Amino acid sequence: MLEEYVYKGTQKLRCGYTTGSCAAAAAKAAAQMLLTGKKVSNVTIMTPKGIRLYLEVNDAIITENEASCCIIKDSGDDPDITNGIRVYAKVSRSAENVIVGGKGIGRITKPGLDQPVGEAAINSVPRKMIIQAISEAAEEQDYKGGFRIEISIPEGEALAHKTFNPRMGIEGGISVIGTTGIVEPMSNTALVETIRVESKMRKAAGDRYLLVNLGNYSGSFVEDELGLPLDRSVQCSNFIGDAVDIAAELGFDGILIVGHIGKMVKVGAGIMNTHSSIADGRMETVITCGVLAGIDGGILKRVIDCVTVDAALDIILEAGEEKYLHLLDILGKRIAFHLEHRAKCALLVGSVVFSYKHPFLLKNGSADDLIKAISEESNG
Repeated sequence: MLEEYVYKGTQKLRCGYTTGSCAAAAAKAAAQMLLTGKKVSNVTIMTPKGIRLYLEVNDAIITENEASCCIIKDSGDDPDITNGIRVYAKVSRSAENVIVGGKGIGRITKPGLDQPVGEAAINSVPRKMIIQAISEAAEEQDYKGGFRIEISIPEGEALAHKTFNPRMGIEGGISVIGTTGIVEPMSNTALVETIRVESKMRKAAGDRYLLVNLGNYSGSFVEDELGLPLDRSVQCSNFIGDAVDIAAELGFDGILIVGHIGKMVKVGAGIMNTHSSIADGRMETVITCGVLAGIDGGILKRVIDCVTVDAALDIILEAGEEKYLHLLDILGKRIAFHLEHRAKCALLVGSVVFSYKHPFLLKNGSADDLIKAISEESNG
């Protein structure tokens, strides 16, 4: 059991580890068994977050040409439906390293996701973790060849019906995911309280304007592209409306929200909690803005099948740059309208919306004034 904890408000919650970590650990253990001919009971891997995992190996089998085993997923105190599932890896020798998806691993059927159409839904970070893990096993035994690694989750197909995977274009199973290797527990009440506590700290430090980002991508954007200090920023995750409410409650003069278009597009429909389990409406919002921008209906019909906003914008570009920019302008004004409506004139509200794939920057509402004010405050 992983003894790593996070605090959400006043709650102490135990962390777990991702399906990606399970797959990497199972692959390493299976590779070790294949090369040594001996079963192993435990395996260790380093996660991208820098936390080392020591995991128990289960269902170990060794034959002449392959070895397999599984790791049981522990989600900690996160209410995750994949908690307790068995993630298997079957490893055999190969000329080069190949990762394939077996039973219970979803298959990508729509463009715009982490992997190409037709590939197993094993995301890029877990793939890197798997390669790193089996490379460590090969180095231990001075093995110079490659491996064929088949990842499977027997319960995956049944669990997929309880997820958004079919709607997102992942068929036949669940995804192997995780960017840090570690699952940090999610508690809505605790997360909102964390936003409040961190906002209070910014207020106590003398800030008049609250800088908010939605997560890792927008945090990087705050620092790298806007030139604002990340340690001055509060992360609100999906709770955009709550962040505005808290800023008003605490008496800030303004709030600047920085987020990727994949989440911020929902705000254009008045959705203030952008978690996928609450609401979607991304493509519907893009289509509505497209109609108002005068984009041909044939193009807009194709948008409804997209699984990401970036993929939708790829299609919108076919209408020409002028209409593409008109759509973005309309979307930006809708985002500004709904944020200002939420704020109820209690404070200035602005947002910065970006995409790493498409070279635009939407500055909505009082964004420019807030960026200037925050920059001046930060530079003292």
